[in-house]
Amino acid sequence: MSSLSGRIFRLSFCFSSIAGTVFGEAEALRGRVLDAAGAAIPGAQVRAASEGRTTSSTVQSGPDGVFHLALDPGKYTLRIVKDGFAEWSQTVAMPRGESTEFDIELQISPARATVTVTESAGYLTSSSSSATKTLTPLRDIPQSITVVSQEQMRDQMMMSLGDVVRYVPGITAHQGENNRDQVVIRGNNSSADFFVNGVRDDVQYYRDLYNLDRVEALKGPNAMIFGRGGAGGVINRVTKEAGFTPLREISLQGGSFGNKRIATDLDRPLGSKAAFRMNAMYENSDGFRRHVNLERYGISPTLAIIADERTKIALNYEHFRDYRTSDRGIPSFQGRPADTSVSTFFGNPNDSHVRAAVNLGGAAVERQAGRLNLRNRTHFGAYDRGYQNFVPGAVTPDKALVAISAYNNATNRLNIFNQTDLSYVGSAGRIRHTLLIGAEAGRQITDNFRSTGYFANNATSILAPYGNPVIGVSPAFRQSATDADNHLKTNVGAAYVQDQVELSRHVQLIAGLRFDHFDLQYRNNRNGDTLRRIDNLVSPRAGVVFKPVGAVSLYGSYSVSYLPSSGDQFSSLTTITQQVKPEKFGNYEAGIKWDLGRSLSITAAIYRLNRTNTRSTDPNDPTRIVQTGSQRTNGFEAGASGSVTRKWKIAGGYAHQDAFVTSATAAARAGAQVALVPHSTFSLWNNYQIFRRIGAGLGVLNRSDMFAAIDNTVILPRYTRADAAVFFSLTERTRLQVNVENVFDRKYYLNADSNTNISPGFPRAFRAGLIVRF
Repeated sequence: MSSLSGRIFRLSFCFSSIAGTVFGEAEALRGRVLDAAGAAIPGAQVRAASEGRTTSSTVQSGPDGVFHLALDPGKYTLRIVKDGFAEWSQTVAMPRGESTEFDIELQISPARATVTVTESAGYLTSSSSSATKTLTPLRDIPQSITVVSQEQMRDQMMMSLGDVVRYVPGITAHQGENNRDQVVIRGNNSSADFFVNGVRDDVQYYRDLYNLDRVEALKGPNAMIFGRGGAGGVINRVTKEAGFTPLREISLQGGSFGNKRIATDLDRPLGSKAAFRMNAMYENSDGFRRHVNLERYGISPTLAIIADERTKIALNYEHFRDYRTSDRGIPSFQGRPADTSVSTFFGNPNDSHVRAAVNLGGAAVERQAGRLNLRNRTHFGAYDRGYQNFVPGAVTPDKALVAISAYNNATNRLNIFNQTDLSYVGSAGRIRHTLLIGAEAGRQITDNFRSTGYFANNATSILAPYGNPVIGVSPAFRQSATDADNHLKTNVGAAYVQDQVELSRHVQLIAGLRFDHFDLQYRNNRNGDTLRRIDNLVSPRAGVVFKPVGAVSLYGSYSVSYLPSSGDQFSSLTTITQQVKPEKFGNYEAGIKWDLGRSLSITAAIYRLNRTNTRSTDPNDPTRIVQTGSQRTNGFEAGASGSVTRKWKIAGGYAHQDAFVTSATAAARAGAQVALVPHSTFSLWNNYQIFRRIGAGLGVLNRSDMFAAIDNTVILPRYTRADAAVFFSLTERTRLQVNVENVFDRKYYLNADSNTNISPGFPRAFRAGLIVRF
């Protein structure tokens, strides 16, 4: 096809036969709507009309541009419509039992059509390349994956990753000392298993959502794709890319407790070979906790370049700053959260602060050569973050006084990573292979410095009145005998291979193996000591998918991950930990994925995750460390995402988990329940379009009791919270929404960092948002 003014849009289809005459099901047509820059085009209407019949099938492309149609073998007229683009149609043949691939170019309309704010592709994301490094339907990946789309984040006015994971079964938001993102995934706690576009983003800070297309939670060990760590799973942020669909959008937000926020999203083609996109955000808000506020801003430009018809180059950068009050929450008393007001601050708010300055940048080059696809991504991250906080401690038996201590901590890190992936799609007889070969190299340079607060020049804690624990005392901060002052250099080299095998239309296999060379060099600046630890890690994965019908997948999988002895933040290395083997995590999982109808996905999984090689104290010699400790998580989870009807969208899930210590560790006895892992959680968000311009949302969150710490002495009580929203499309380009968090103003406790650092949940809060496209 010829181009129009050089603006060409590509629609990449992959046809695969997934049903047969034995079961009598239809063939499946799947494709992905992309622009010339490779960015997804959601909301395109795809209609297949059968020749010689009056019947037709219609779907919309999802947030990732993917659509699926179940069709009988035969000829069809395929018609694709999207506002702002010329209509495209062509006759296509659906063969029986064959796979076909071809590209179709779509032209932009001479006159730009109106883009309505109410247009959406729902909450369903049907395909991803994050779990396998090849674009694969989520239904065909033998792993539990939850994707929270940009649309769902917007509808619920989510502002943090903590907000996102509340609707992800099997994940709990950790307090993270209220200075960073931290999660507990399938019973394993981590502040480092965060990735951006598949590359490690492991420094401890609060991430924003303003420039994200979606958030992916990939559960179970993921070392074969992501490398070390990822014991219970990983959180991958997928950022927005520049595309060839013009967009100008501004959003304003304000609400309870001084909430004020503005964000913009501008996307513009630069001729026929390049496109530029700019996302930016500024927020200045108070909180329901007294003396607590935050200020943050971010700017994220991206550039897409079409070097030729087979080569795409994407450049991205983000500058982000976050400054807020450091707030460690409230203490406990007699095994429960203290009965103080949820807004009470403990410590000196004027001397409590968290700061983060983050610069991320990268370049990705992708080239298609027949059945070969070559992709190279370079990513750098420069992080400067620190915090100074006052920590509530034990309350005296008469509830008259509470202990308060203080310290500060600073980290500077430079990350540089390069990933190269080569994939090939081919067949050997009737067996289809998608082969992946890849390599990763990286260097991380880290400096850590910590100081302890001394009151009256020599005491590490002070007693404050329990009824009025805000203090005006500023301690002197200096290093104690054990405070960190170190420099670390980490070199990583990895190679991996994976094969996705389609044995037949009913059976698929996946097998992969990764080798990681992890070299940590540590220097203690306080005494000049240097230590080094090298680990060579081999991480396999294997899975099988059985498809009795095209829309249903039954799967089983096994995967392994390792965590070096220096921990997920490799903040220290001692002569003891230098000798310790990495912890090992093995996950067994079986599940079902069912695409019910055209736009609703239902999933369920059972799993067992074993953690071994955990450090324990030698019972015969307390001065020795032995690696006999172990932990296990048994669980079941179910999820649903997408559209029940044209007007009703849902997202949520249920999880039941039992995470416990199977063999005593240095921190816990055998049989102890793992902290911040409730036995059951339930979440469900509903969005219903009542009238053409009016919609409503209703969400429910329920969590059972859980322990604040591994010693199982303090319980965070169960709670149920309801949220609501109303949406108004004022014009075709303007949308107003009002969200209410905690509709019934229930008092609850969200999470903790320890028995004496507990975070109360938000009381009732109202927020209003205005989105304008122009």
